[in-house]
Amino acid sequence: MVSPGILLVDKPAGLTSHDVVARTRRALGTRKVGHAGTLDPMATGLLVIGVEGATRLLTYIVGADKTYEATIRLGQTTGTDDADGEILTRASAESWDSVTPERVSAGIRELTGAISQVPSSVSAIKVDGRRAYDRVRAGEEVVLAARDVTVSRFDLIAERSGDGFLDLDVVVDCSSGTYIRSLARDLGTALGVGGHLTALRRSRVGDFDVADAVAVDDVVETALLTPAAAAARVLDPLSVSAEEARDLRHGKRLMGQADRLTGSLAAAIDEEGVLVGVVERRGADLKSAMNMPEAPR
Repeated sequence: MVSPGILLVDKPAGLTSHDVVARTRRALGTRKVGHAGTLDPMATGLLVIGVEGATRLLTYIVGADKTYEATIRLGQTTGTDDADGEILTRASAESWDSVTPERVSAGIRELTGAISQVPSSVSAIKVDGRRAYDRVRAGEEVVLAARDVTVSRFDLIAERSGDGFLDLDVVVDCSSGTYIRSLARDLGTALGVGGHLTALRRSRVGDFDVADAVAVDDVVETALLTPAAAAARVLDPLSVSAEEARDLRHGKRLMGQADRLTGSLAAAIDEEGVLVGVVERRGADLKSAMNMPEAPR
């Protein structure tokens, strides 16, 4: 049986996140595989995958901040806010007169910081139990509610002019749940020429970097991060004795030990370097919020 762990995969364009999960299942010979955060088929980059018992860690990874490298095309809108959709509008020659470098910079600043964002209707968000993109493909009109997100970095790296469009290469650091397609759409709207995304690459999820990822065809068990190593990148590590590990696994509290935590959660790691689980404060005590399955002896 394959060992539990966290796998970092560099997803190529053209595959869905589910495709990558399916390939991982076949490569490792296990059904128990999940991922932390969907990437669109057009997108490339870091997909964090949990294998066996380490799928329990995905709950603590999915909400991590992320970094994206993207290309925004100003001058065109599409039905999906990205290059996979049909072009709906093209900016007139006159509308470009007011698109100055200063206005582009101002538009980017307006989309930086704590903002309210309406996700693209062609997204994986569920509406009454069905994915929004399924409803759109079925011919339904879908308008999603705005959500509060944080864009902590929105840097313009380069720009290229084309025939009736302007491409902006950008780097974005953002909170979980931020849609880069929506940033492209909203920047284009603010500038009066429309916009959509033509390229997207996720380079970071929390402390996990795409530089450490393997190609989808190179998935092997030796590429897995141990649950303890992965958890220590997401949470503060907390060393526990063999007796404390046993108590936590049996659902007992560590009485009067809450001061050992600097944050609200920690990864409890035993003397053998094995992840016991995730612990949380409960009054003056420490209590398991999640226990890892014990390895067979």
